[in-house]
Amino acid sequence: MAAIVRYNDLGLVNTKEMFEKAMAGRYAVPAYNFNNMEQLQAILVGCVQSGSPVILQVSGSARKYIHPVFLVHMAKGGVEMVRDMGSSIPVALHLDHGDTFELAKSCIDMGFSSVMLDGSHHPKEENMRLTRQVVEYAHPRDVTVEGELGVLAGIEDKVASEVSHYTRPEEVEDFVAKTGVDSLAISIGTSHGAYKFKLKPGESVPPLRFDILEEIERRLPGFPIVLHGASSVMPKYVEEINRFGGSMEDAAGIPEEQLRRAARSAVCKINIDSDGRLAMTATIRKIFAQKPSEFDPRKYLGPARDELIEMIRYKNEHVLGSAGKA
Repeated sequence: MAAIVRYNDLGLVNTKEMFEKAMAGRYAVPAYNFNNMEQLQAILVGCVQSGSPVILQVSGSARKYIHPVFLVHMAKGGVEMVRDMGSSIPVALHLDHGDTFELAKSCIDMGFSSVMLDGSHHPKEENMRLTRQVVEYAHPRDVTVEGELGVLAGIEDKVASEVSHYTRPEEVEDFVAKTGVDSLAISIGTSHGAYKFKLKPGESVPPLRFDILEEIERRLPGFPIVLHGASSVMPKYVEEINRFGGSMEDAAGIPEEQLRRAARSAVCKINIDSDGRLAMTATIRKIFAQKPSEFDPRKYLGPARDELIEMIRYKNEHVLGSAGKA
């Protein structure tokens, strides 16, 4: 069994101060998912270049893919790379959609500074019990905890749902009080994956339920709110993927203007995963199509990393408002 590691020793911070500053400054901290070295490098470089705080997110399956022990060293190396670039942006390492106490505990013991317990697929009482169990383990170790109330459509790791269920504002106060969570992920119309909506020809993406968000803000003044499934599924990447042999004809995401509006509210953490995957995949497909003899991973993963850096900068500057806030 690996030795217990504290996140401070890796150069990481938890999300408490990040969220306090975001709430005061009316922007959202970006939470980007990664699965490999190139993604991690791109996220950190993009945030350094735009002067943004950042939450590095890893799902349970991504942690297994990387290997838990190796991941600890990647996180430490990433922070050291940031410092070597002369930057002091705050970096948190967060478990995204943890579905068991055991997984959350293991992540805390291996250096994560923040964890999520997603019990949204359970009945409310069981969700609260599991979330509270994680909070009671995390808080004495100064690790922040995110809970979820409401169900997003789509699949995220083992947590899946065919139909979304909006968060009920009348339940949020009881949930926060009984669990002790530091932030709350809500469902107001976002969903996981690149196919967020089933649109008929000529239809527009339905607007997010800002009325629900505003009522939650009224009931939980000053409390950090999180949006999951918030990739905008950038059309330029979908078009490029399709142009170079892919098949993503019905991909649709959250309009950027809606995300900008959310970032100016109590939403102080916005999760983005699919857009990063699309940016890298579009670049790799283009290279393979234009240079079919290419077999050096550096020649396609390097440009894919560069494109992701540009996407990160764009999101921070024009969507989340986090640029220059580190």
